[in-house]
Amino acid sequence: MGRKLFCELCPLTYEISRQKCILSRHIRNFTSKEKFAKAKSPFPLPYQIFSHSSLMRRKLGTVDMVLQENKVFNLSLAVPLVNGVLIHPGEIFSFWNLVGNTTLAKGYKTGLAIKMGSPSQDVGGGLCQFTNLIHWMVLHTPLTVIERHQHDQLDLFPDFKRKVPFGLGTSIVYNYFDYQFQNNTTATYQIVIYQTEENLCGEIRSDQSQPYQYKIYTVNEFFSKEEDGIYRNGEVILEKIDTYFNVCIERTILQKNHAKVTYDTTGLKILQ
Repeated sequence: MGRKLFCELCPLTYEISRQKCILSRHIRNFTSKEKFAKAKSPFPLPYQIFSHSSLMRRKLGTVDMVLQENKVFNLSLAVPLVNGVLIHPGEIFSFWNLVGNTTLAKGYKTGLAIKMGSPSQDVGGGLCQFTNLIHWMVLHTPLTVIERHQHDQLDLFPDFKRKVPFGLGTSIVYNYFDYQFQNNTTATYQIVIYQTEENLCGEIRSDQSQPYQYKIYTVNEFFSKEEDGIYRNGEVILEKIDTYFNVCIERTILQKNHAKVTYDTTGLKILQ
């Protein structure tokens, strides 16, 4: 067994390490010359580029549904802080810059979180669904993702009404695990976010039409049995399509998955 990191010694050393990371990010943001998106408009920009919705209450293995309800509440606090934000040319969208710290004092509840590769609980938990939605929409635009974190290539929960290819999720921790993208185009973009009774819904809008569409899908997906467990494999493909000629002009491998499955695999087709 390897030597433990300082943050792994005890809860106190973990908190010291966490506060150090938070302070470092504050200093980095304060001294940065980058311009972060802050301005909002209650009026939607004229062109809808892409829209998506995700179910807020999902059955995630044996996770207590109370944590799901708390997540829905946490989202209701965070959504107004992002809804309507404009990302002008050259600006950077930073999730934590807009939402801020998710504390009990602000009304956030204990929701589902992932810690050390396992389901856990934390105040403000569940907001990764928010950045998952934003990331999926951003992938359908020419906007450039500049910071994204993942859950260490782990397949944590069985599929439940999956709409988005596996492996495109995000991991966020205030404020040092952020989700950021930059607008390197000449157009202004806008994120519109709202909740219905069942879904978290979003749109990316712009003041200009977009000459390309983006198609994202998975190929060569399968489960394999390996020495230390079952793994989920596959490649996520992104195609850039010219909307005028309806032809693919660029095809790239967005991500390669080789994720260890952490749930009961009974019923799955597994290659030996």
